[in-house]
Amino acid sequence: MGTLDPIQLHADAHNALSMAVFYLRQPQANTAAAKRKAIQALAALRGLSLAQEG
Repeated sequence: MGTLDPIQLHADAHNALSMAVFYLRQPQANTAAAKRKAIQALAALRGLSLAQEG
């Protein structure tokens, strides 16, 4: 963590959102895990925004 590489941040956001959708599509939807992954995606997008500003 601590890196502001835009490519890595984009990949992190994409992966976290993919995992959130995966958790929600399970027969027993794991909303807590999906929420955690959505928060991780938002953090990566915030980092991406900061990387583009700097």
